[in-house]
Formats: sequence, C-alpha cells, structure tokens
Amino acid sequence: MSPLSDVDEEFSLGKKKRKTTKTKTRTKTKAEKTKVTATTKISKRSRIKDAVPDQDHVVDVAGQDVVNEDVKPQADEESSSPSKTKTKKPRKPRAPKPEPVYIIPDVERKETKFRGRLGYACLNTVLRNKKPASDAVFCSRTCRIDSIKKNGIESVKELGRKNVQDLITMIQWNEENSIRFLRVSSNMFPFASHPIYGYSLSYASDLLSQAGALAAKYGHRLTSHPGQFTQLGSPRPGVIEASIRELKYHTEMMELMGVGKDGVLVIHGGGVYDDKEKTLERLKETIRDKLPRNVRERLVLENDEMCYSAEDLLPICEELDVPLIFDYHHDSLKPSSFPPREIIRRTNAIFKRRGIRPKQHLSEPRPGAESLMERRAHADRCSSGLPTELEEEGVGMDVDLMIEAKDKEQAVFELYRMYGLVPCGEENLRPPNPNQKKETNGRKSNKKKQNEDGKVKAKSPRKKGKAKKIVDMDVESDEDESIDLGEDVEEDADSDEGDGEDGGSEPKQE
Repeated sequence: MSPLSDVDEEFSLGKKKRKTTKTKTRTKTKAEKTKVTATTKISKRSRIKDAVPDQDHVVDVAGQDVVNEDVKPQADEESSSPSKTKTKKPRKPRAPKPEPVYIIPDVERKETKFRGRLGYACLNTVLRNKKPASDAVFCSRTCRIDSIKKNGIESVKELGRKNVQDLITMIQWNEENSIRFLRVSSNMFPFASHPIYGYSLSYASDLLSQAGALAAKYGHRLTSHPGQFTQLGSPRPGVIEASIRELKYHTEMMELMGVGKDGVLVIHGGGVYDDKEKTLERLKETIRDKLPRNVRERLVLENDEMCYSAEDLLPICEELDVPLIFDYHHDSLKPSSFPPREIIRRTNAIFKRRGIRPKQHLSEPRPGAESLMERRAHADRCSSGLPTELEEEGVGMDVDLMIEAKDKEQAVFELYRMYGLVPCGEENLRPPNPNQKKETNGRKSNKKKQNEDGKVKAKSPRKKGKAKKIVDMDVESDEDESIDLGEDVEEDADSDEGDGEDGGSEPKQE
C-alpha cells in the first residue's frame, strides 16, 4: 500500500472518529441538560419543602418528578407544587350592624276617664321582626296538608309546641311593657280541628299550663277570635259541624291554659244566605241546642260591618244570655237605629249577669278610604283617640278594649302616650308609617274589577315560568286549610278578625 493511501485511510478514520466524538458529546450534552434541569427542579422543591432528601425522588428522562414508593413522604410533603400550598387569608368577621335609631314623633296630648286595659291581636311587631330571623317570635307557624302526609302528624304538633313557647315569651314581654290584654292566635295548633288530621292538645298541656300560669300571675287577659269560616247560622250541616269542631279546639286550648270565664271566644253572625231572619233562627238554634256547655259558656257575638249590626244581634244575645262585643268601627259602617250608648249599656248588663268582664273593639278606617270596601280595612293606628262613650260611667270607663290596628302593640303604645295612661320605654317604640295608603298588603278581593265606564277590566296575561315554591313548614300564615270550613266567603283586602294578622274577612251577603 502506498504512503498516500495510508494517509487517506488515516484521514478517513480521523473523520469518522471526529464524527463519533461529536455524536457522543451531543448525547452527553442532552443528558447533562436533563440532569441540570432535574437538579434545578429538585433544588427549588427542596427549598420549599424544607430540603426533601434526594433519594426520595427519581427523575425520568422527561424531567418528571416521581416519588420513590420505598420511601414514605413526610406529612408536610404532600403538596406537589408551591402554588397549591398557598393558604387563603382568613376572612375578617363582619362588623355587627349598628342598632337602628328611631325618631319617635310626639303625639297630641289628651285627657280621659277611661281606666280599663288596652290590648292587641296575636302578633307583636317588635318580637316578630327580630334579627336574625331565627330569633323571631310569633305564634302562628303553620303548614300544608301535604306536609302532614309526608312528615307525619308529629311534624305539625312540633309547630304547635313552638307557637306556645313563643306565646310565653310574648306574655312576658307584654308584662314588661305594661300590656295586659292579648288575643291568642287561632293558628296556635294548625289543623287541630281538621276532620281527618285533627288531634288533641293534651300533648302540649305542660306548655299551655305554663303560659296560662304566667298570664294569671301577672293578671293578663287572654281571649281568642275563631276565623270568619266559623258559621253557626249556615244552612249546610257540614259547615255547622266544622264550626263546632273549631270552637271545641279553641275551648280546649283555653281550658288547658287554665283561663277562666274572661277567656271568651268571639265570632260574628256570619252570612245572611238570602234570608236574614231564617239565618238568625238557625244561629240561635245552634247556640242553644248544639253547642257543648263548656263551649257555649265562652261564646260571645260581635256586630260586623256587612251583615249583622249590633241591633240585629242584641235580641238573640239577650234571649240566650250571650254577651255582645260592641265594635265601634263596624257600628260606624253598619249602624243601628239607636245610639251606641244604649247598646253598650244593654250588653254590659249581660256581661255582668254572666260574671264576665266587658270587652269592646276599637279601630278606624285607613286614611283616604272612601268606598265601603276601602273603609273596612283597618288603619295602622287609632290616631283619632278613644271614643267619647268610654268617658261615661257604666258604658266604657272600665272595660277591656281590643285595639284592632295593623301596628299592633305600637298602636297601644301611641294611646298610652296620648292619654298618659302608662309610661312607655323608648327602646320598644317604633315610628308610624308616614306613607300609609288606603290599600293594604293583605289578600285582595276576588270580585271582578270594573273600569269607569262599568266594563270589567281584562286580566293581565300571566307571566311564563315556574311559580314560586311555597315553604310548607315553620312559616307564618293567617289562613290555611285548617280553618276553611267549606263556606263561600268574600276575601277582604285586610282585616284584623280571627288571627288579627292581616287575615280574615266577613262572609259575603247572599
């Protein structure tokens, strides 16, 4: 072989060697880069994780960090990335809302000889509006029939227990604020008089006894006003039976509280059913012949503004020795042919014979009310003051006066301040609504509305979408299936009858 060929061969081999060397260097460089990258990751992780040992991790060729299964990680090494180890700053607690400051306007000062008690119906606005809502106090929690079917009768009984517990709270609050006359809600025990789901109140006898004992200790008077569906003069036997069941339920409640004769049950005459005289005869027959004795001993009648005036009811009351509650507001809308003084003297005589303390009702129409339907609705307060009849001995000086006003105990406080009857603590006073309207937020009449030309207004189209879901349990209601006794009635926009909580209405005239 020639020297030249040896040189060529050497040159070729050198070339190959150099290529091989470059290839190895390149491979080594990638491995080094991979190792450097992995080392950097481990170094960063180690600083964050308080120096994790190298043997706990294996780095694959893709630079992925794999935990060695042979070595158990420490409790503080569970997080795999620094971003996940960040903790949120604790939320600062909300500052409590400051107590509202009420500006109470002064009232016109007047004088009176009245020395009786003033009371309110069923609901206390201060206690009902306590915050949070879970602290609210009221006695008319109710439910639906479907809830009883689903949850059992014990669920509705529990509502009754809660109502009585809150009644005890209300009695104590009343004593602390010098109010010693209260109408107990008819919804204390939902569906207690129902023909299928009705139940005895004996299960709550201990609580009822506590409520009655507290009222007796302080000298408070407790009464009740069964709903407008209690129709003892109805031509339908089923309605009369249901009405008697309702009165029995109220009587049982009063007896378990140990309330004496003054715990009366107030009802209206009801509808006229196209013939007032025959209806009055049915009413008289039911009271005389069908009511149990303990129910009849508590029953009193009241004049209303649509069907029966005091003059209509007084002859039955005198014949059966059933007291008549005189309602000043109703008498102004459906007056008798003789003055209130004469009616009050005659009915007070019945109260005296029966050994029951006289009781009257006071309210006034809402501002701006003109039509009969508008004037029926009760105002927020009795700003006109006490009627002049209460100034006369033997008429109204020493009676218990139920204030049927929307502001409940606040209406009583205003009369206390107006006549200087009782000192009122500032902490429980609330200002009147300056924008009181003649309409109320109660249920509206189902009569068809007419335009000025007499044509019936067209109904507005119903909006599409799902209706609001009704919450069944632990809610406040002033009318439900438990007091619907099957009578057709006209729904009023507002009334304090029955529960006195924007519920109730007078039966329509037929």
